[in-house]
Formats: sequence, C-alpha cells, structure tokens
Amino acid sequence: MVSCLSRKPCRALIVALCAAALCLGAKAAEHITLRNGFELDCVRHESLTADLTRLYMTGDGNYQDLRSADIIRFETLPDPPPTRVGAAVVPTAAQPTIAVLHQLLASAGTAHNIDEDLLASVIHAESGGHVAAVSRTGACGLMQLMPGTAHALGVKDSFQPDQNIAGGTAYLDSLLKRYKDDLGLALAAYNAGPGAVDRYRGIPPFRETRAYVARVIREFNRRKQVSSLATVATNVGPVSRP
Repeated sequence: MVSCLSRKPCRALIVALCAAALCLGAKAAEHITLRNGFELDCVRHESLTADLTRLYMTGDGNYQDLRSADIIRFETLPDPPPTRVGAAVVPTAAQPTIAVLHQLLASAGTAHNIDEDLLASVIHAESGGHVAAVSRTGACGLMQLMPGTAHALGVKDSFQPDQNIAGGTAYLDSLLKRYKDDLGLALAAYNAGPGAVDRYRGIPPFRETRAYVARVIREFNRRKQVSSLATVATNVGPVSRP
C-alpha cells in the first residue's frame, strides 16, 4: 500500500502504481508476460485448474486470477541489489553526519517543495548513504548523478554532499514537473532516463527500474510510518501511574 505520497500539503503527487504492476507490499519473486503485451510481477503463482492461474501479488494473500491461456511465461526474479554502489571510492569525500545530512535534505526539500523523506528514500536506494559511491555506469555521490547531468545542473563536485543533494533534488523536481507529479514516472525517469519513460509511455519494463521504483516507495512509506508513530508517541506522552 502506498501512503503519504505528498511533496508538501499544498502539492499532491499522483501515484500511478498498482499492486499488480509493482507488488509494493512484498518482494516480487516472479515476472509474468501476458499475451496482450503487459507484464507484471508477483510473489508466486498457483495453477487452480488447467484453465485458471492465481497470481499472489503480495505476501498477505492478495491475489489475482487470470486465464492460463493469457499467460505466455513465468520468470524467476533475482533479488535486486540494495544499492547501485560500485567499487570505486573517492578518499577525499567527506561522509556527512546524520545531523548534517538531515539539514541538507531539509534545505533542498524546502527549496523544491519535495518531502525530505522522499529525498532520503532516493539516497537510500541510490547510494545507501555513501557519499563516495560510484556506480558501474559512472554515477557519483549520494544521489548518483551522472557526469553530464551534474554538469547541466551546475554541480562542480558530485562528491560534495551539499552540491550532490542540491543537484539531485533539482533534477528530481524537474522530473516531477515533467510528469505532472506522478511519482512512479518521475522515479522511473530518474533511474532509466526520461527518454525511456517517454518511449514506453509509462514505467519501462526493465526489472532494475521497476525494482528501483518499488524500493524507493517502500522506503518512503516506511519512513512516513515511523514518523507517524513517533508523532503519536509524542502526543500521548508518558503514562502516569497512581
């Protein structure tokens, strides 16, 4: 279930992600290709009869029944890597403290009207919070900026946390505006490029991209739930004893 997907109270995000497409409630284990050209992921499948197949979309029992004849094939999905961190390391990159990182995210979020928790979730998926992370394709820093993108955004040093976060947030903001605040499309474009999203007129059928979108939204939901629980605990306060 996708919850709390808003940049700020004054600006709502359109969530164009259905459970059948991305299985946000559990780790997808199978990829299904249908005869009508659509593809989707599920936790597992079960043949009810020779003509009917049940797809379990989440681990909590949510399912969808399809005609077996409509299914071309099933493929087992490998576990997606937790981050895109490569082997390269920049020794001079300074790892920010949690307090500093929070301040940088809050500042960038305010400047672009994007929820700080969403930015933190992107960083979690992109670099695991490692300021010196470099992907196999050359993306650098906390928000994994490609050199060309960084240059276009005016980022001189992608390994400087403030510049990287400012640039990555500006780029994400531009994608959200481009796709009219559709978070799924914006995240897909952040991962695979807007050209791929435009070409497929939606989230591209790339396993890495679909897993990435699901991972960011799942982390975003988790952070909002933790924040909500913390708020409730604060409002309730300590329990007095007689």
